[in-house]
Amino acid sequence: MASDLSMILPRVLIVSRRTVRKNKFVDFVGEYHLDLIVSYGAVPVIVPRVNGVHMLLESFEPIHGVLLCEGEDIDPSLYDAELSGFSPEELQEIRQLHASDTAIDREKDTIELRLAKLCLERNIPYLGICRGSQVLNVACGGTLYQDIEKELSKKCAEDQRVVHMNYENYDGHRHMVKVVEDTPLHQWFEDSLEDEKMEIWVNSYHHQGVKKLAQRFVPMAFAPDGLVEGFYDPDAYNPEEGKFIMGLQFHPERMRHPDSDDFDYPGCPSAYREFVKAAIAYGKKINGSTCVPKALKLDQELEKKRRRIVRSFSIARDMYSTGRGVLSAQQSELEAGAEFLEVKDKFRTRKLTLPSCS
Repeated sequence: MASDLSMILPRVLIVSRRTVRKNKFVDFVGEYHLDLIVSYGAVPVIVPRVNGVHMLLESFEPIHGVLLCEGEDIDPSLYDAELSGFSPEELQEIRQLHASDTAIDREKDTIELRLAKLCLERNIPYLGICRGSQVLNVACGGTLYQDIEKELSKKCAEDQRVVHMNYENYDGHRHMVKVVEDTPLHQWFEDSLEDEKMEIWVNSYHHQGVKKLAQRFVPMAFAPDGLVEGFYDPDAYNPEEGKFIMGLQFHPERMRHPDSDDFDYPGCPSAYREFVKAAIAYGKKINGSTCVPKALKLDQELEKKRRRIVRSFSIARDMYSTGRGVLSAQQSELEAGAEFLEVKDKFRTRKLTLPSCS
């Protein structure tokens, strides 16, 4: 039963972020990411930021997708040994201004870079948001601005300068970006773009960003100061075929209206929708190319089961977001998701071993 269920919904790995609460370490992942992944039909599998877990990534197989999101600054020695020419005084100023972000977490760097490289090697769908986009660029040989304000903004004309983060308005802050034509971002936001302007207003929260974009990537959006706000690999983008390698510096998941499932633009959740679509297709592809028992194929019965589980997660999410209790008519529908999670929890500690093809 557990192995059957493992084939129904794609598994998307997300690495947690570590903080301190009541003098103890606490790992967390932003709820909007999880909501969107679940709502489009995938199971988020949280990889805890624990020392040594980078040596245990095989235990999280099968991996159908990887979503990397927020976190501290990436260790600059991984991409720029010259430290951008900052004086000790300038580095101290940056650390004081961005104290919550400049504490390097080398274990998280190691985990996420290994996952990014694994995706690139196996063509596993990858979506990077904010730090996740920076990890992807570094994994492919690109570099980062260690501090946009000191390295980029000061070189711009006054009308080109951009506030990329606002500590006082985390979710509400917006700045304009220009969308590049004939890219996935253009396709998702096409109905919201004014004639010939190609502009949308996005939420962002970062003081670093792409400096040199890795050669394999194509930009999808730029801020007025020239910073790359989104990029993708056109040779690895076809969600219907399980291909998706992309980084977004801005936060589409936070462009969400309070107490509502509505977004600033209808295209905001598209990255998650297409990413999950790719993860589903990738899962079917690797299942079809591997010798597995016929009982594990997604036949009509398992497809119905998958739909019931997705429906169950959707009801649970609505209960959480609205605060309403469960209706008696929905009780049986919720049980499908509860059963899935219970079995999944028992199964996750066992490594999936496929039968030989003899």
